[in-house]
Amino acid sequence: MGNALAERLVAAKHDVWGLRRRPAHLPEGVNRIEADLAVGASLRDLPGALDKVVYCAGPGGPDDAHYRTAYVEGLSRLVEALEQQAQRPQRIIFVSSTSVFAQTNGAWVDESSATEPRAHGGLRLLEAEDVLRHAPFPGTVVRFAGIYGPRRTRLLERVRASQAVYQAGPPRYTNRIHRDDCAGVLHHLLDLEAPEDLYLGVDSEPAEELEVMKWLAGSLGAHPPRPAHGDERKRGRGSNKRCRNQRLLDSGYAFQYPSFREGYMGLIRELS
Repeated sequence: MGNALAERLVAAKHDVWGLRRRPAHLPEGVNRIEADLAVGASLRDLPGALDKVVYCAGPGGPDDAHYRTAYVEGLSRLVEALEQQAQRPQRIIFVSSTSVFAQTNGAWVDESSATEPRAHGGLRLLEAEDVLRHAPFPGTVVRFAGIYGPRRTRLLERVRASQAVYQAGPPRYTNRIHRDDCAGVLHHLLDLEAPEDLYLGVDSEPAEELEVMKWLAGSLGAHPPRPAHGDERKRGRGSNKRCRNQRLLDSGYAFQYPSFREGYMGLIRELS
């Protein structure tokens, strides 16, 4: 997502800086900063007069310590470094996740809905959002749902291999957004004069998990998903919610892929 955004910004003739531990992987045209958000000393020489900052990090592993380092501590160190260098960015955008919601009954959620995450990932993201809320710079949080697209095709590959299974019981709603729309949303918010402090980054059609898998199977000519059995059954059904993107639409953003159908169809064509 970060690289896709950087490519858009470079194409729009912005002066773009990218911070990574291995900056060689940054797109062409991006000014490279070799630094580690887990090491405060490596942030001492940030470029001056940064206008806007997008914090789009990923944990180095699945456990709580990695999430705390990547989000809570990393964002705190970056804010501290900007303060120490007397930087005054117009806005920091923090990439969060809809995992901060814990609704399990298919309820509709929006930016005003309760956030009561149970897993450590959602808890640390919510903690990092609070870091931004108390930073001395204007901040905007974007909570993205399940991201799919180039190199994010796990569900598509599972269906294509006839390995897709579903959990029996009431409908389980899922929310998603194409990688290109993630970059598009961030670019859009960077261009807004006065964005809100929180947006849900999801497409316009929350969908039942089974419906998505059946549609993929039909489009791929694969076997339909089968009900889970034995060890495939999950102990709990986990999150089950429908996320609204009305605030994002009201801000003027137009989705390239408004539902899973348009997004996955493009990926299927690439596989053909």
